[in-house]
Amino acid sequence: MTPDAPERAPRVLIADDQTLIRTGFRLILNARGIDVVGEAADGAEAIAAAGELKPDVVLMDIRMPDVDGLEATRRILARDPGIRVLMLTTFDLDRYVYTALSIGASGFLLKDVTPEHLAAAVRLVGTGDALLAPQITRRLVERYAAEAGRPPEGPPADLAALTPREREVLFLLGRGMSNTELAAELTLSEATVKSHVARIFAKLGLRDRAQAVVLAYESGLVRPGAR
Repeated sequence: MTPDAPERAPRVLIADDQTLIRTGFRLILNARGIDVVGEAADGAEAIAAAGELKPDVVLMDIRMPDVDGLEATRRILARDPGIRVLMLTTFDLDRYVYTALSIGASGFLLKDVTPEHLAAAVRLVGTGDALLAPQITRRLVERYAAEAGRPPEGPPADLAALTPREREVLFLLGRGMSNTELAAELTLSEATVKSHVARIFAKLGLRDRAQAVVLAYESGLVRPGAR
């Protein structure tokens, strides 16, 4: 792609058991140059459609009959981890959001999202980033990790692959720091911070910052309420 070439809009699959939601989101996205390649009324349809259509982004309702959005997300990402999934929920602290993030979802959207935010969110995760600001992810993880009795005592063995500096960066990611804040805290350049973050993702098989925050809590590296 040349520097002047426009960025390709992500191809989207919408999975929701409410026809009006699907229709409304499709119209909003189409009007903003984002192609909706398919729709699904439940999780089973979403799994089949994702396999056939290979979308870049799936807008996935959490609560659907039969196969719910969580199971559909789990199966879709197991088969094609390159697909990005945005969970749709009615409540900003839906109890299932923590699980969704831990299985690989890239963020969540409220169903009353504004048209501008919907389009921006789809484009954002289509580039491979996570939708949630680290602070929002952290709040969700703290709430549900605490309720579930997490985290276990001590970090798991897979964190042994990290250098002491990378472990420190992961800890600060778990506390909700942005790259700019990390650079200031560690007296490093943002470019160096980005390199550390990229290596952490590669070593631990993480998709984005949302999963990094979840892992920081689940591993015991960060504990609920830590500052």
